[in-house]
Amino acid sequence: MLIALTAALVGMAFWYQLPLPPTAVKIAIGIWGAFALGVLFLEMTRRSWIVRGVYALALIAALLWWTSIKPSFDHEWAPDVEHIVTGTRDGDIVTLQNVRNFDWQTETAFTPRWETRSYDLSKIESVDLFLSYWAGPAIAHTLVSFGFEDGQHVVFSAEIRKEQGESFSSIGGFFKEFDLALIAADERDIIRLRTNIRGEDVYLYPVHMPKAGMRALFLSYLETGNHLAEVPTFYNTVTTNCTTVVFQLLRALDPALPFDYRILLSGYLPSYIYQNQGFSTGLSEAEFRRRAAISALGIAAGDSPDFSRAIRVNSLLSR
Repeated sequence: MLIALTAALVGMAFWYQLPLPPTAVKIAIGIWGAFALGVLFLEMTRRSWIVRGVYALALIAALLWWTSIKPSFDHEWAPDVEHIVTGTRDGDIVTLQNVRNFDWQTETAFTPRWETRSYDLSKIESVDLFLSYWAGPAIAHTLVSFGFEDGQHVVFSAEIRKEQGESFSSIGGFFKEFDLALIAADERDIIRLRTNIRGEDVYLYPVHMPKAGMRALFLSYLETGNHLAEVPTFYNTVTTNCTTVVFQLLRALDPALPFDYRILLSGYLPSYIYQNQGFSTGLSEAEFRRRAAISALGIAAGDSPDFSRAIRVNSLLSR
């Protein structure tokens, strides 16, 4: 069983990472598969330590090759993840570079805009968690939005940094297929993209925390963006994704925050939020979730400049 499992993992690693033409990759996987099958046959019929030793050496060689694969900025990135947010702080004023504010007509037709925006941390007043469902009830993309007294909202989203022509693969995410990017964006860009353009099922949940915690969380995102812009980092489907990044930042604020399987199966986060945030809405969990749905509100708002206000008209979400 161990031989079959490790052989399959090496074969997948070859598929996603061998720097060879597709035909040569298939040939390499075929040779590796034949070798692994031969080892498995001999293990079942002779149980030779020599065979086990040869296979172990092959695995060590594969592991050394695997560890030599490093993330890099030397790629042609897709337009929507071309830039990672960075920023500077001067007292309470944080200035973010590369805040995305695209005008989306379709997923492939858009007007790109990358802007520099400033935010006054002394006027921060809200943190909201968006969950956008795109692959069934267990999986949702997680985004965190900060609101300010002047009506500004900025969303942070940990995303795969696709190369041009690439598309997301959850399996590829296990095999160093993508880098990790932190995107900061206007809600009318990144939320409207999901509600209006992609037709995803989007929910908005307020996160209750003191203003000091909001400031600290915002600065954690600033630090993360600056780091990712300097140090390329691989995305991982389980350990380094949109939800685990959020959890790591929140855990830095509250080390006692409990880990839970719903951190990995992000679609089930609403029940985690409901249990751990102590909402005093008087609503059942099912009603709380229903009231958090904003897709219809986003569609109705369209590209209105008041998009952020329009998706918060529900009394549960209003401030």
